[in-house]
Amino acid sequence: MASKVLVLTSSILDGNSSALAAHFQAQLAGREDVSVTTRDLVADDLPHLGLAELSSWQLAAGERTAEQRDLAARSDALIEELLAHDVLVLAVPMYNFGLPSQLKAWFDRVLRAGVTFRYTENGPVGLVDSKRAMILAARGGQYVGTEMDTQTPHLKHMLAHIGITEVDTVFAEGLAIGESRREAAMGEARQAIEALAQQI
Repeated sequence: MASKVLVLTSSILDGNSSALAAHFQAQLAGREDVSVTTRDLVADDLPHLGLAELSSWQLAAGERTAEQRDLAARSDALIEELLAHDVLVLAVPMYNFGLPSQLKAWFDRVLRAGVTFRYTENGPVGLVDSKRAMILAARGGQYVGTEMDTQTPHLKHMLAHIGITEVDTVFAEGLAIGESRREAAMGEARQAIEALAQQI
């Protein structure tokens, strides 16, 4: 059975994180044992999560109005897509030390109590089993291992919350420092991506 890979991009620019995602996909091209689905979260333009949509999830499907069914369908479709794949690849730029709001909007619909995680007396338990994730992160500055990298812990925490604890990371940093630094960082990231692609 072919491994199924879901690649999410979230850059508002035709930028470095998208280039990392493209390089990853190129490594899998032509492989009969892998199928790849891509979702451009900027093109999808998910709205920020609002109360009406959140409330629609809390009703049984048969109790929803037509509007509530449409609202709930956004989350349902994204969760169904996630569950249908074995590997989740997140291509992530850093905007103001955090996630693009487009990616946050995706997580807001995928982290759903009773569906992808549940609360217990001992804390939340993830319900998304047997999946791994890869983070392909592109940053203008250098943040890995510093207090300024709030992005990586945030991503890993959200993934772990739904049960995805096997997470590989690739960083391309210092991309705005100068062209030589950018070329070196992107080259190192591409090599790391090639190694990860061989593991699928």
